[in-house]
Amino acid sequence: MAAAAAAASRTLLYSSHSKIFFFPFTNCSRKLHRPIINKNPIFVPLRCLQSAQQNASTTHDPMRSRSSVVDILEERGLLESITSDNLRSISTTSTLKAYCGFDPTAESLHLGNLLGIIVLSWFQRCGHKAVALIGGATARIGDPSGKSLERPELDADTLEKNTQGITKVITRILHMNSISNVNGNDNHLNSSSFFVVMNNYDWWKEVRLLDFLKQVGRFARVGTMMGKESVKKRLESDQGMSYTEFTYQLLQGYDFLHLYQNEGINVQIGGSDQWGNITAGTELIRKILQPDGDVAFGLTFPLLLKSDGTKFGKSEDGAIWLSPSLLSPYKFYQYFFSVPDADVIRFLKILTFLDMEEIVELEKEMNRPGYTPNTAQRRLAEQVTLFVHGEDGLNEALKATEALRPGAETKLDWKTFEGIAEDVPSCSLASDQVLNVSLIDLSVSSGLLDSKSGARRLLKQGGLYLNNSRVDSETKRIEPQDIVDGKVLLLSAGKKNKVIVRIT
Repeated sequence: MAAAAAAASRTLLYSSHSKIFFFPFTNCSRKLHRPIINKNPIFVPLRCLQSAQQNASTTHDPMRSRSSVVDILEERGLLESITSDNLRSISTTSTLKAYCGFDPTAESLHLGNLLGIIVLSWFQRCGHKAVALIGGATARIGDPSGKSLERPELDADTLEKNTQGITKVITRILHMNSISNVNGNDNHLNSSSFFVVMNNYDWWKEVRLLDFLKQVGRFARVGTMMGKESVKKRLESDQGMSYTEFTYQLLQGYDFLHLYQNEGINVQIGGSDQWGNITAGTELIRKILQPDGDVAFGLTFPLLLKSDGTKFGKSEDGAIWLSPSLLSPYKFYQYFFSVPDADVIRFLKILTFLDMEEIVELEKEMNRPGYTPNTAQRRLAEQVTLFVHGEDGLNEALKATEALRPGAETKLDWKTFEGIAEDVPSCSLASDQVLNVSLIDLSVSSGLLDSKSGARRLLKQGGLYLNNSRVDSETKRIEPQDIVDGKVLLLSAGKKNKVIVRIT
């Protein structure tokens, strides 16, 4: 059995249509290459599995003790609908292959896409296999679900750039968490927790229209397609719906049929607005293949909303991106740290992998006297940042948070300022515009505050800071020792408004 496990750990896991391959090595010497769609095949090592497989073969039988991923998702508020309740029992006795689609409409995924990655990760943690499908073909059409207007057309170069960007994000997150969970000896995980990234353009580019209409189109009933919620809403609007958009559900349905036939993928997951597109796939599988009983399943999760019903995932600066090149780990962390008390417990259940017992205890603590404000928010921010950006990203966010906290004892230096420069407004002033200038005047000339009277009022209230130290005197002037490393200083108005002043 040990020999079999060692052989298995050298097996290449791949999709015949995918350009990204995931290869488990038997030792810890490995190189990680950046995945690029539509280029030469790339081997991405996931982790060292030999010892883990040997331990699993002797101490853990995942087929006997596997938890129902459906029940876990339901308990945490991540289950909206399923096409058949049989998925609950099947998920405890069989290894499923679940996929979630991501159309490359931008160069990074955003917070609204994170739930799909989290649900895929839950399938992994329960011993199933996860597949992320990049919609290189369907993005050329545009999903009308939840949209009041037709999506703008994307050119080939933009699609390629976006495809590479979101593939990198998905691979980084799922790969990083696969490694961290195995190293943490998570007993839910085993060799089936590999994931694959595929691109539906790899098969759609070979499909002929007449063949598609003959083999698939005749099984699609127009009445059923017209009855989909996403279609009805658009048809009732002034803009209406183009034939191109109308066919989207059939294209996504065919993806599921193709993946089921060729890859054995039997579960499709998506947001609640994807229900019509997902059931289009299960219907095609039922009508064309005519299997005995339930063989393909759809599962949807709720959209990410705040308690007031508005979408969660937007900030004053725009979307909350998952790529660190578009949104720093610090700003990502701060977004979750500022979640209202009314939402934080629900988000801990939905967006983290903390035990439910810990989350329940946090909820009880929030209602007890002496509760330290934002304790739950801090836990949420740490866990989600860790999942998306890894330990390095979390450490970067925590360091920047401490450095920018008014009253913090962290010693500011030039290196610290460089680390937070992209996240804080800045201005450049000549030395004679800074040295021996009153703090009140500098607060206005730097753009931190609008008026001297406002600066004086804030100072009296104890809310004006120089290099994180509160200033109490209206007569305070900038001295050479106030300028960090002779190059820069930090002004703060309260906890959130800050500006870096660079000395030129």
